[in-house]
Amino acid sequence: MNLLRAAAQWLDGTQGAVAGAAFASLMMLAVGWAHGQVVPPPLAPGAVGILSPSAPTGTVGSGACAACHAAETTAWLGSHHAKAMAQPTAETVRGDFNDVRAENHGSTARFFRDGARYMIETEGRDGKNTVFEISNTFGWEPLQQYLVTFPDGRVQALPWAWDTRPAQDGGQRWFHLYPDQPMQATDPLHWTRSLQNWNFMCAECHSTTVTKGYDATADRFHTTFSEISVGCESCHGAGGGHVAWAHAGASPDVAGRGFASVAASRPAPDWAPDPATGSPALGVSRPAGDEVETCARCHSRRGTFSENWHPGRPLTDTHMPALLTPDLFEDDGQMKDEVFNDHSFKQSRMYAKGVVCSDCHDPHSGQLKAPGAAVCGQCHAPERFAATAHTGHPTGPKAPDCISCHMPERTYMVVDRRHDHSFRIPRPDLSVAFGTPNTCNACHADKTAGWAAEAITRWHGPDRKGYQGWTQAMHLARTGNPLAREMLIKLAANPDVPAVARATMIGELQAFVSVASDEAIRKALSDPDPLVRVAALRGLSGQPLETRWRRAAPLLADPSAAVRIEAALRLADQPPASLPAAERTRLEASFAEYEAAQRLNADRPEARSNLGSFFIQRGEPAKAEAELVAGLRLEPGAAPLAVNLADLYRAQGREADAEKVLRRAIEMAPEAGAARHSLGLALIRQKRYDEAVDQLGRAARLDPAQARYAYVYAVALQSTGRAGDSRNIIADALARNPYDAGLVTLALQEALRAGDKARAAPLARRLSDLQPDNADIARLAARLGAH
Repeated sequence: MNLLRAAAQWLDGTQGAVAGAAFASLMMLAVGWAHGQVVPPPLAPGAVGILSPSAPTGTVGSGACAACHAAETTAWLGSHHAKAMAQPTAETVRGDFNDVRAENHGSTARFFRDGARYMIETEGRDGKNTVFEISNTFGWEPLQQYLVTFPDGRVQALPWAWDTRPAQDGGQRWFHLYPDQPMQATDPLHWTRSLQNWNFMCAECHSTTVTKGYDATADRFHTTFSEISVGCESCHGAGGGHVAWAHAGASPDVAGRGFASVAASRPAPDWAPDPATGSPALGVSRPAGDEVETCARCHSRRGTFSENWHPGRPLTDTHMPALLTPDLFEDDGQMKDEVFNDHSFKQSRMYAKGVVCSDCHDPHSGQLKAPGAAVCGQCHAPERFAATAHTGHPTGPKAPDCISCHMPERTYMVVDRRHDHSFRIPRPDLSVAFGTPNTCNACHADKTAGWAAEAITRWHGPDRKGYQGWTQAMHLARTGNPLAREMLIKLAANPDVPAVARATMIGELQAFVSVASDEAIRKALSDPDPLVRVAALRGLSGQPLETRWRRAAPLLADPSAAVRIEAALRLADQPPASLPAAERTRLEASFAEYEAAQRLNADRPEARSNLGSFFIQRGEPAKAEAELVAGLRLEPGAAPLAVNLADLYRAQGREADAEKVLRRAIEMAPEAGAARHSLGLALIRQKRYDEAVDQLGRAARLDPAQARYAYVYAVALQSTGRAGDSRNIIADALARNPYDAGLVTLALQEALRAGDKARAAPLARRLSDLQPDNADIARLAARLGAH
């Protein structure tokens, strides 16, 4: 649920970093939302394994596979994939609908039956209790959610879920997915709002061959799928050609056996344990990409920009994977938010050595190939690694095992325990140094991280540090410490560092401007991994157009669609008419590809915001305004949209319109620091200084992590004769953001005005570290240091 909280912060402007945030549309069709009983049509016909009438040509449904693949079908029928979504029946519904009631912070729900129909009475869009029919079950265990379909095609996920665990484990109960917070109907996380919308947030990975089918003109959905749950064709691709191949005699000479591609998996591992070490080595080389990328489509944190996915295509042809950003991952790469395993796994030594998902998981049942740590024993000799000499713990039924120590778990959605798949060595010493979590203290909660670190050193020595060696660099980078610069450059250039980590380091380098970091970003543009190239393109922001064109233009023809789309965005202000014909054609094609990627998600305010920014750079203000206005219709309280539209109006001299947009956003989301900051700037331009200072101060207090807000507020206080208040703001903000160049500059200027060289000298040295290529600052720091 943390991913939805982050998106909610994007909407109301309380989260500073808005680029890449995931969030959904707000504007719901009024009919059927306000009062009374809503009885929707079925989402779509079809039971598990049965082909939907809306299925595209070439698909056959999982039922067509059973005759030849009986064992695989039997395994699949018991899997979470097969039960990912279903129509509500006595066999599929796990919750208690016998007129049961539940309550959470004053919000109530009643679960009951109306004949064969499953019903809920709970808060609707207007905050008043309304009766809704359950259109679908969603998931199987350890919780089951329920969906409601509305007349405009929107399908919403209810906030109440059934805990399927045994009663002795705390289950067999209704619970609210946000038990610690009141949930008003105006909250972005309310179940009727866009962040709980199935069509965008969920459908692609809970059904097969999904087409979202959003009609931007009518603001309606006609979402279709070939099969209601996750069937065979979700992973193998359309099966029509394979069925035809089988009926034609199943010739072994036909490439792919009728499939467009075949995932490179095998029934048993080809790993040969080394008797000397107890660790395995891959006996037969095999391509791992197809299988892992097939799983990654849904088992990763990513955004979709094309529905033209099929097995065998690289993920970055249709999706934009997230990086190891601090909202999603700890500094050492452990999962923090819901990240669904792929980027955890791709950090691991196992992935680097060729391990794939099906080495541990049966691809059809989804279960481990052996129970618990026995799955590790397929490759890692138990006599060596389950021994006390390795674990440091006595053996026995309650002793920690491989999974306990190398796959720490977190709980999401209240009851869903998930294991980190980066397979890391426990590092309590990193907890001591940088505050990252460690698996030792998850069990030994009464002990300190220092105690755990001493135990690890005592058992295994001081040099057993593991595979993921970037924690210090990431921690320094995320605190703004310039010491991170050299570490990031070195690690990003190391081909032995996982690509997702190198891409993240290139992204972090953007905050440390220097000749050296610019050169590292330039080199990363030709990295073999598309994620690194995407990150490097983002690092071109702020560069002159001539530099951006020279460096990014070759990537307009990149084999990865994610790279081409990013290159198009970085070159949006390049006029095509000024280019030779071939280059003009290539640039225009990339512009069209970028726009199509955003149009796929036209139901999302962030896509409208992206298009608005894109058209502003293209010099097409009318198109930009249309997109931003459309986005605000979807979500009137979306602060980033309001800020962008207000800035467009400012550029056109429409200050009254800019103020109106911002005040409307603040009315919808009073905690929106971004909107208040932008309003303050608008009021300054209108010379309404007292009002401006008030709004700038509110923004700084609402979002103290945003150093820029404090900087502007302090300057405004200085400019209006409140130098003492300004000094206090600078001091407080600098304590929270000690490496922000703007705040350091203000503090240095204030110290120099006061003639306080003792205070100015360390500030000058810090500013010189932050801007190592600025000769004037270096000379000032040297002069002050000499006194």
